[in-house]
Amino acid sequence: MKVKKIKIAIKSDEEILKEIKEVVKKIESGEKIKKHEGVSFDSIDSMRKVLTEERLRVLRTVRKERPASVYELAKKLKRDIKNTFNDVQFLAQAGMLEIKKKKVGREKNTPLVNYDKILLEIPV
Repeated sequence: MKVKKIKIAIKSDEEILKEIKEVVKKIESGEKIKKHEGVSFDSIDSMRKVLTEERLRVLRTVRKERPASVYELAKKLKRDIKNTFNDVQFLAQAGMLEIKKKKVGREKNTPLVNYDKILLEIPV
């Protein structure tokens, strides 16, 4: 089984804009673009605000236990549903987690983590 990875990088706004410009040039010239999944932060401090110990625990539990809903995830974590829901929403907005909405009677939000590893890249 191939291990899926997500790359986390610390990059300045200028570096991100430079990468975007390079991708646009490649697209305009007809070159193929290699797809990669990743999230960039402008500093280690901003990354730490997103990837707290508790949020990493949420990611691990979603990946391992595959809960059918945020409520089920909260029960597995033995956490308050509101705090769990807020962390799931925050991680989804940061691109670290996906939420599938299902409408079978009552709407369910199923959290999904589609990778096995988080790789951290810090320029020196």
